[in-house]
Amino acid sequence: MTEGNFVDYVKMQVTSGNGGKGSMHLHREKFITKGGPDGGDGGRGGHVIIRGNENLWTLLHLKFKKHIQAGHGEHGSASRSSGAEGTDEYVDVPLGTVVKDAGTDEVLFEITEHGEEKIIVEGGMGGLGNWHFKTSTNQTPRYAQPGIPKQEKDILMELKVLADVGLVGFPNAGKSTLLSVVTSAKPKIADYEFTTLKPNLGIVKYRDFQTFIMADIPGIIEGAAEGKGLGHYFLRHIERNSILLFLIPADAKDIHKQYEILLDELRRYNPEMLDKDRLIAISKCDMLDDELKAELKAELDNTLPIDYLFISSVAQQGITELKDRLWKMLND
Repeated sequence: MTEGNFVDYVKMQVTSGNGGKGSMHLHREKFITKGGPDGGDGGRGGHVIIRGNENLWTLLHLKFKKHIQAGHGEHGSASRSSGAEGTDEYVDVPLGTVVKDAGTDEVLFEITEHGEEKIIVEGGMGGLGNWHFKTSTNQTPRYAQPGIPKQEKDILMELKVLADVGLVGFPNAGKSTLLSVVTSAKPKIADYEFTTLKPNLGIVKYRDFQTFIMADIPGIIEGAAEGKGLGHYFLRHIERNSILLFLIPADAKDIHKQYEILLDELRRYNPEMLDKDRLIAISKCDMLDDELKAELKAELDNTLPIDYLFISSVAQQGITELKDRLWKMLND
């Protein structure tokens, strides 16, 4: 999936259908000149329904749909004939989509399962025909109910990526390079910060035709939890990952400090992120000879609070061990 095709934020207006009017009709036929009321009910207006679809990965198909309109209910007619219901409009979204009220920013619901359906705006009820209002004292009512009018709502849809493993790190830590090596994804790779501006997804092929999904999350900077840079747009994609793989380059001045800064940003954004399984990968280790790697290992054994391993995406070092470790963590 290319970066330009990854759309994770959409704003639109959704409008349900009007309910049909009830009929004000009196029965007339040959030899019956003064029949009773027989006006039918109006049809219900169409709903707008948000539906989960596991075959979608992005909101790209909704990027240019700014208004969704459901069908109107038909009016009732003679012989107690009810009007047809308005056509429901279904909006398919990928799993992990959060739907919010655009005016209040209130979270209305989240779609997390395939086929899950939520009505975002209900169609208006159809009006009752005049035969409902017949009584012993009013045997020919000459009125019927109008249909209930449509509902309109401005909504925001945000996608939080659903992946097994999320790559977390500062800009230019080598996340996109790792994703391109272990999957068939082709993310943009360059030697400057914020090359990645949208999450990239890839399927990691493991042994015996088994797979898991890895997400390359755009780089985090200090202060991201307060919205610095594009922090909130990046951090929300980490919420739905089962495992967080922290990627820190071997040439970093202080690997332990970088890990603590990244962890602190996650903690301030959402403390529940600290409940996820975590692993540190020291990237770009092809720059280290055996002596330097031994010195760094001795230092990290005393400072890092969680497991770590050395990898090099370019030199293909430690990649198999990384896959084995991640697979074991996912299945434990």
